[in-house]
Amino acid sequence: MKVVKKLKTASKPDGSTYAAPFHKLYVSDERGRAEAIVDVQKDEIVSTLRFDGETGMPQCDPITRKVYVNLQDQNIFAIIEPATDKVIGRYSVGRCKGNHGMALDPEHHRAFLACEENNLMAVFDLDKHAAIAFLRLADGPDVIKFDSGLGRIYVACYSGAIAVFHEDDPDHYRKLEDFRVQHGP
Repeated sequence: MKVVKKLKTASKPDGSTYAAPFHKLYVSDERGRAEAIVDVQKDEIVSTLRFDGETGMPQCDPITRKVYVNLQDQNIFAIIEPATDKVIGRYSVGRCKGNHGMALDPEHHRAFLACEENNLMAVFDLDKHAAIAFLRLADGPDVIKFDSGLGRIYVACYSGAIAVFHEDDPDHYRKLEDFRVQHGP
């Protein structure tokens, strides 16, 4: 449990995801508009993908074996093929503005996006490459997580709430509550 090496990214690393079958870590560099790709067996950055937008939280889908990344200031959802480290698709996220946070439901081929600029959660169909639902959030959504066992999506918001949604089925979602938590200093 010690630091063995530090790797420098362009500007502001802000999230990462591990693509286990490829032994690669994808590090989102929001202000650097890049995705640094780390070979974890060599402990070195082997490539950097440059984008024309700020990169938000990336996620690796263990079923499709693809890496997804938000281009948050363009309201775009990008798909990376880890075998080649090439961007293979870019898709609009519809009404979602500022798509930063992301969680996946790999079983049902859904991505959940926290839309920071307009306080929405977008449900993105990974097969159709389109947003299929938008649900209201408390102010300031940021981190989003999916609990597959309970079928729940949790969105931590800067306003001091955790928005809780239930996945009734892959096409239907409902808000359970905005659970109030102590607002930090």
